[in-house]
Amino acid sequence: MQDIIEILKEHNIAPSMQRVKILEYLQNNRIHPTADIIYQALMDEIPTLSKTTVYNTLNAFIEKGILVALSLFENEVRYEYNTDPHIHFKCSICGKIYDLDKSYDLYKDDFIDGHKVTEHHVNLKGICKNCVKPTTRSTQRLPEIAKRKITKFHTLRS
Repeated sequence: MQDIIEILKEHNIAPSMQRVKILEYLQNNRIHPTADIIYQALMDEIPTLSKTTVYNTLNAFIEKGILVALSLFENEVRYEYNTDPHIHFKCSICGKIYDLDKSYDLYKDDFIDGHKVTEHHVNLKGICKNCVKPTTRSTQRLPEIAKRKITKFHTLRS
């Protein structure tokens, strides 16, 4: 926990219990959570925690460069602690989001057609390696529509 307090102090953020716990959750759960997921995970541990506190804390972390806010594939904003450039992959079957540590130089020039590029993101969507495996055990838990997607995927590959 001392590391988290130091990170907050280095970014000129007062280390309240709520801020420490939210950052600790993000460090320990690299799942690209929404603010609601963070709130649900911490509300039993911090009964006085409110969704407003979670949102305000996340926004402060973003402003100070500790976190990145992601709008990956839907209208919901997710948060992540990994601020290094990397690729996101979302499985269209199970919905899990993976960080892929592949390097890319998609826009390494500062200007493209006269436009200044200040950041870029690579978001991929497909079927993750766990859902691609056509095992009976893994498909038994999936809803019928997901089973049809996997079957269609394997038919196309054949």
